[in-house]
Amino acid sequence: MCTRIVIAFWLIPAEPARRFFQEVISDLARRYDAPVFEPHVTVHVGANSGDAVESALSAAACVCKLIKLKALKLGHSSEFIKTLFVEFALNAELRQLNESIRSAAQDSSHYGFKPHLSLLYKKMRSAARRELASSINIPFREVHFDALRAVRCISPTQTRADVEAWRVVATTAVSAR
Repeated sequence: MCTRIVIAFWLIPAEPARRFFQEVISDLARRYDAPVFEPHVTVHVGANSGDAVESALSAAACVCKLIKLKALKLGHSSEFIKTLFVEFALNAELRQLNESIRSAAQDSSHYGFKPHLSLLYKKMRSAARRELASSINIPFREVHFDALRAVRCISPTQTRADVEAWRVVATTAVSAR
């Protein structure tokens, strides 16, 4: 499988959800010897271009307001970057943000946009993932997001080293309007 360097655009949860998710991620990473990462929902993944980052964040800041996402369920999968995750409903604001970033970045990549916030990156057996998923209670029905980050990363992300190589290259606030 071919790896490449890409830019991922992340929505960052606002407090108190940010603190809650960071504590869960850090606790699971410690318990399962897994990487620690910032809680986020990936909105788009595209080409590694500095011009695209600036254009995309500027466009997103113009159209974006505080985004609220409805938490649907806690899921798990065999995919490294979706070992354990909170699935969110796709709404009009999030769809508009995704389209705005893709258009401004002039990026035609075919990122499969399924909004989720991962809690653990680790290869685990299905039974262990299922048991872990049933043991975690997410106290939020709705999560607010107040920042957008552009992150340089390896795609596909498949290992702890890949996660630890992520670098934030730009951040912008998402304001309430």
